[in-house]
Amino acid sequence: MKIAVITDSSSNLSLDYIKSNPNLAMTPLMISFEDAFYRDLVEVDYKTVYEKLMVTSVTTSLPSLEDFDQAVMKFQKEGYTDILVITISSGLSGTFNGFNTAAGEYTDINIHMYDSKTLSMALGYIVKEAIDLIKKDLPLPQIIKKLNKLRYEESLALFTVETLKWLKKGGRIGKVEGTIGELLHVKPVITVNDDGVYVTLSKGFGMSRTLIALRQALRDKFSQELIDVTIHYGDNLEKANSLKAKIEAEFNINTIDVVQLTPVLGIHTGPEMYALIAKKVHK
Repeated sequence: MKIAVITDSSSNLSLDYIKSNPNLAMTPLMISFEDAFYRDLVEVDYKTVYEKLMVTSVTTSLPSLEDFDQAVMKFQKEGYTDILVITISSGLSGTFNGFNTAAGEYTDINIHMYDSKTLSMALGYIVKEAIDLIKKDLPLPQIIKKLNKLRYEESLALFTVETLKWLKKGGRIGKVEGTIGELLHVKPVITVNDDGVYVTLSKGFGMSRTLIALRQALRDKFSQELIDVTIHYGDNLEKANSLKAKIEAEFNINTIDVVQLTPVLGIHTGPEMYALIAKKVHK
């Protein structure tokens, strides 16, 4: 069995990481504004997206099925027998269903669909785990079992936003409570539940207190266990670095990275957003 992986750009994986793993392909979600479509990360950057978001209508859509087909055919030609497709939560995007339908057209290669029920580096960590397990020659059922353990037991995705305007506009509000927060400057601590939709975990009054609430939620989950952490931000790197310093001082950190949220997700959060994505590390 020779296994490849296909994911989408909501995984927030760097292009360098993707290029360094020949059995990994990334299909970009699409961004549209001013009557044109662009591939997330590949054809449009953060600065342009946030600028356009303030002055015109910016929307997102599923990855091109042509990009998906090209990735599958490439792996077929390279002799792969199986492809594990790991996508953004089906509760937040139609990507999983779109790829699942397209996968049914292939009979010469085995395509296995995995709905991550999450997004951003929480998805990225799952993809990285799959790549590492494939390198260890684990059979696919064992890989899936370990991915499930990572997703549902050993990782946590926490987000907060300055305003719920963009989540509402994009129809991604899920079960997050909105109205009172907008009126009283209460910011939600948002997580993604096991069904793969946004829910409010807790709240804070103002952004500073909400970032404290994010750290508390991280502490409640991991205490002093060894963890990898990714901090996502929209357009305020300085505040993200300040959050990094606090995390390093308070937690048992294996690695910590500050990574700008991929543009296609930033459209739904707005520029002032912060996220803590963490996973347990086994030594």
